[in-house]
Amino acid sequence: MCVYIWTVSLQMLHATGTGSTLIVHTQFELWQTSSMAVDTLESVAVVAVPFPAQGHLNQLLHLSLLLASRGLAVHYAAPPPHVRQARERVHGWDPTALGSIHFHDLDVSSYESPPPDPAAPSPFPNHLMPMFEAFAAAARAPLAALLARLSASYRRVAVVYDRLNAFAPTEAARLGNGEAFGLQCVAMSYDVGWLDPNHQLIRDYDLQFLPVDACMSREFVDFVLQMEQEEQGAPVAGVVMNTSRVLEGEFIDVVAAQPQFQGQKLFGVGPLNPLLDADARTPGQVRHECLEWLDKQPPASVLYVSFGTTSCLRAEQVAELAAALKGSKQRFVWVLRDADRADIFAESGGESRHAKFLSEFTKETEGTGLVITGWAPQLEILAHGATAAFMSHCGWNSTMESLSHGKPVLAWPMHSDQPWDSELLCKYLKAGLLVRPWEKHGETITAEAIQKVIEEAMLSESGMAVRERAKELGEALRASVADGGRSRKDLDDFIAYITR
Repeated sequence: MCVYIWTVSLQMLHATGTGSTLIVHTQFELWQTSSMAVDTLESVAVVAVPFPAQGHLNQLLHLSLLLASRGLAVHYAAPPPHVRQARERVHGWDPTALGSIHFHDLDVSSYESPPPDPAAPSPFPNHLMPMFEAFAAAARAPLAALLARLSASYRRVAVVYDRLNAFAPTEAARLGNGEAFGLQCVAMSYDVGWLDPNHQLIRDYDLQFLPVDACMSREFVDFVLQMEQEEQGAPVAGVVMNTSRVLEGEFIDVVAAQPQFQGQKLFGVGPLNPLLDADARTPGQVRHECLEWLDKQPPASVLYVSFGTTSCLRAEQVAELAAALKGSKQRFVWVLRDADRADIFAESGGESRHAKFLSEFTKETEGTGLVITGWAPQLEILAHGATAAFMSHCGWNSTMESLSHGKPVLAWPMHSDQPWDSELLCKYLKAGLLVRPWEKHGETITAEAIQKVIEEAMLSESGMAVRERAKELGEALRASVADGGRSRKDLDDFIAYITR
């Protein structure tokens, strides 16, 4: 889940809301500096404060690793289970890179960790609300204590916080040498929709921006609105965006001109995820079995299917999707798992609710498809030369990972900002095909309808055009983070600013 909501005033709600491979993302090269520059870097501490949901944890850890690779002292602070979750699920990096980060546990009181409910009336993951509420209530005090300790040891403390964590800039402002930068975990174009759903730029591309209550639960909206109202007025120095002008330049310009952002610096440093070389190998790392399977498939022949960590499909929808995959006769890797619980390490285990269905399905599709019921190495799958396209929930993290590896998206939005990302992919970037319109999120999509989109993506000329467009965007994104690219320049500017 990647979404951000805040209040512009008390009256206005505003949301921003292969195998193991070698990294070729040029942002990740170690920065060669003079001794004076090293002294400047070491005098500044960066404190990363993620929101405790997988897409948010992941993006801020990527940014933390990126900044640490450039010589900065980076401190990553989250509740203990989420520190562990972020560490264990990060991929695309040499495992030793985690040693460059200082991890801190923010003690949070116990909370309920119920299983997700695939039959819930709202697709939003309301089962995570007890954890969100416990985090918001308890994380402030340990964060304040951490910031106070670091403030005494460093010339400046730069707090880079997930913009859902409204308390973080308030605590940064209490420091005599602290400043806060929000991390934008969603598309920057999402801000334009919240500022003005009928903005000319949105109308020019025939995009639709849905109201907040259409895509999120009322409980979550009220939760974030209350947090923001309590934290009004905390100064923010700028916004670090997991996007690139290659994708959203027009929208970034619109947002930068808004009164709410005057005086703030905007740094478009994305993609934050590593960019992997499909043909390289990292010696000594154990490869996931799916990568061995992909090695045996023809180039650009496999559809990757995954719906993220906060979404579940109903049993009847799983059956229709399975029939579509089988009927299309296309190769596939399907990640079929339920949404995360609040504490992924406290799960009771037991047999998957799909076990009976999978027993027969895997036999029927043996040699053609592979089903993964656990955690999957998504970056490596997307980077693999056998992967042709990605059927996705359109979370921004997955969207950036897919496009940065040149793979188009078969859009199946679930909740939050995902319907907007689907619009952006299919209509603006023209690197996606729509599987399930948001308006039908309460319906079961038939196998026939799903199969039609799969075959269009994998077999038709129009699908080939979308695949070529995604490839072009992937190349442009790689250029943007290379020397001379705009994202690389924005990263350099951000580091220069916090170490000034």
